[in-house]
Amino acid sequence: MVGEVSSSKLDSRVYATGRRKEAVARVWISRGTGKITVNGVDVVRYFARAALRMAISQPFVITDTVSQYDVSCTVRGSGLSGQAGAIRLGISKALNLSVPEMHQVLKHHKLLTRDMRKVERKIYGHKKSRKSFQFSKR
Repeated sequence: MVGEVSSSKLDSRVYATGRRKEAVARVWISRGTGKITVNGVDVVRYFARAALRMAISQPFVITDTVSQYDVSCTVRGSGLSGQAGAIRLGISKALNLSVPEMHQVLKHHKLLTRDMRKVERKIYGHKKSRKSFQFSKR
């Protein structure tokens, strides 16, 4: 099974960086009981919405490694949704580094791909990035 791993690399911490929108997450994973801390706070207190917590734990669910790793991460920038996406990418990359056999499963579910979308900025002479002022010929 994918979750069964015997590697000496897993005894130490593995580091990876994840990015989404303007958020940057530095993620360390190590063997443990499944505890996730974000900026020194428990994940349940930091991310109140269940959908964001589910997004963060998605790499563990897909690879059948729930409650096998402790995650410690620091995240800056953007909002909570962008931060959750950055942490998810960081966890996926760290799992890929620690257990290379998980690469195909993570890649198949598009968890190793960075979401490059960013906010489109305001254009000079417009109200917003795309919205214009009302046109009048007279």
